[in-house]
Amino acid sequence: MRSYEKLFEPVRIGNMKLHNRIVMPPMVTNFCEGDGSVNDRYVAYMRARAKGGVGLIITEATYVHPSGKGFPYGLGVYKDELIPGLKRLTETVHEEGKKIALQLFHCGRQSVEAVTGMTLIAPSPIPCPVCGDLPKEMTGEDIRQIVAAFGDAAARAKEAGFDAVEVHGAHGYLLCQFLSPYSNHRSDEYGGALANRARFPLEVVKKVRERVGWEFPMTYRMSAEEYVPGGLTLEDTKPYARMLVENGINAIHVTGGVYESAAMIIQPAAVSQGVFVENAAAIKEAIDGAVPVIVAGRLKDPDIMQEVVESEKVDIVSTGRALLADPEYPAKLLAGHPEDIRKCIGCEQGCADRLFAGLDIGCLGNPLTGREWQYDLTLKAAEKKRVLVVGGGPGGLEAARIAALRGHEVLLCEKNGKPGGLVNLTVNLPFKEEFDDLLAFQVRQVEKLGVRFELNRTVDEAFIDQVKPDAIIIATGSRPIIPAIPGIEHPQVCGAEEILAGAPFGKKIAVIGGGAVGCEVAELLADRGANVTVIEMLDDAAKDVGMLERALLMQRLKERNVTILTKTVVSEVTPEGDLVLEKDCGKETAKGFDTIVTCVGYQPVTVLSETLQEKGIPFVSIGDCVKARKVIDAVWEAFQQAYLL
Repeated sequence: MRSYEKLFEPVRIGNMKLHNRIVMPPMVTNFCEGDGSVNDRYVAYMRARAKGGVGLIITEATYVHPSGKGFPYGLGVYKDELIPGLKRLTETVHEEGKKIALQLFHCGRQSVEAVTGMTLIAPSPIPCPVCGDLPKEMTGEDIRQIVAAFGDAAARAKEAGFDAVEVHGAHGYLLCQFLSPYSNHRSDEYGGALANRARFPLEVVKKVRERVGWEFPMTYRMSAEEYVPGGLTLEDTKPYARMLVENGINAIHVTGGVYESAAMIIQPAAVSQGVFVENAAAIKEAIDGAVPVIVAGRLKDPDIMQEVVESEKVDIVSTGRALLADPEYPAKLLAGHPEDIRKCIGCEQGCADRLFAGLDIGCLGNPLTGREWQYDLTLKAAEKKRVLVVGGGPGGLEAARIAALRGHEVLLCEKNGKPGGLVNLTVNLPFKEEFDDLLAFQVRQVEKLGVRFELNRTVDEAFIDQVKPDAIIIATGSRPIIPAIPGIEHPQVCGAEEILAGAPFGKKIAVIGGGAVGCEVAELLADRGANVTVIEMLDDAAKDVGMLERALLMQRLKERNVTILTKTVVSEVTPEGDLVLEKDCGKETAKGFDTIVTCVGYQPVTVLSETLQEKGIPFVSIGDCVKARKVIDAVWEAFQQAYLL
């Protein structure tokens, strides 16, 4: 078994000693109250991560002034009345023997007035391309006020018992906006050359240092590159890193991106693990290793994390979503049980997709994330029941796992010879292979919990009469919709599932349906040398794909010369492989397709539920057999229904 000794070596940030080199970075949750105050939910969430063995927790971006509020229910430190709640948070983490830092943050232009309740402020009156609201250019008085607000907030953090503070100078927020020529077009002493653009963030650093004293640890989070035209590059950030060290920063936390390149802030599965390691190594070299360098960037594999610190390119790794998926990640690794870690699969369905929709975050694979205050999986159910779970996809597997954890006797039946449902085909799509990590975890856990499997088992009324369960959870999933198009029965027409299962295909391909599955199948076929056209009836393709993942997917389709026809309906398939298309401007024919792939959605499989309903046999349904949706819906519904048994 691989040794992870280096990850668990102690390390110092200033005079703060960490027991290991794994840091939980800031991740906005939207768990707090509307005024930014700490509540039971946030405390329970943080306690779980502290208990799980991480070396240092850094709070989410914590706004230092009302004008700097970036999220509706983010954490705040802008007034003294918030100190008692923050103190409760630090005491909770300290009870678990861990360290906690507070990240000081101002959103600048990367918010909306509906969230801040006031006009946005920024170095220049240029809207964020993503958020859109026009900010006011900060005056000298505005600058002095915000510098003071950072200092006051740092003093509150120290009073509340935090072990350190982190100044958020990354991801296109206010300090980064001043540093970057992408967002700073000023012509006064705060704009132009790097020394001028660095003036405001360094004034913040100096003020924070003044307010907390020289013995108190301070880290700084920076985007080493912004990945936008005219944005920050290493040519800017390497000398800036030296300025930070000269001004008392005790560690530099390297990340990347701004909102316009947001897929580099919260990286989906299409971005490689450790994407910022080389940038972090360049920063470390630029400062001659004067202070520890922390690196973020989709680090989730323990072998990669170990290699990163062993190479001494960086000193500390920060892994965020891995700790959403499994807060006990470090403890399991230290105990020698990496096989029991529930890995982040980079899907972003529970975290980034919800965050950018203005919702509270969660995790597809771990429905307990953010709900630790509501559910206790160490408690057994009041009555032990015989539970039958029908369907072995992710929803069924989660239902079986939770029911078994609650002390029930569980039988899981799956009609196929392998659990996993449609995910067994999904993993064949580009950048979806990590879904297999979720299935592997679920199967391993239900086996360890003593769940009885029956594969190749079709459940009917007779089988239920034989088993006599006390409770039934139906997770029979969905099946593809076959569109009612004349000619759809022709031999060159097939479904996406057939392609994913290995069916042969031609060189010229039409994909009917430009949702997530259609676009991902199109990419797969284009990667294999096909000339692909996607036909979508709506005004845009991949509308059901999360914002960050979609940006990368559409770029890849463009690079692969995939043609996308929107506002287009297929009204007929001819025997020759021609498609009759209907558009606003009338009808036209697209000729000579070798293969036509249908990807128009899914419909629930309800045969068993309808039978049980007719017979008056109690049951609950979860996931796609209720309504065809995403994997996250099936897993979360499974968790809740199984917990309530």
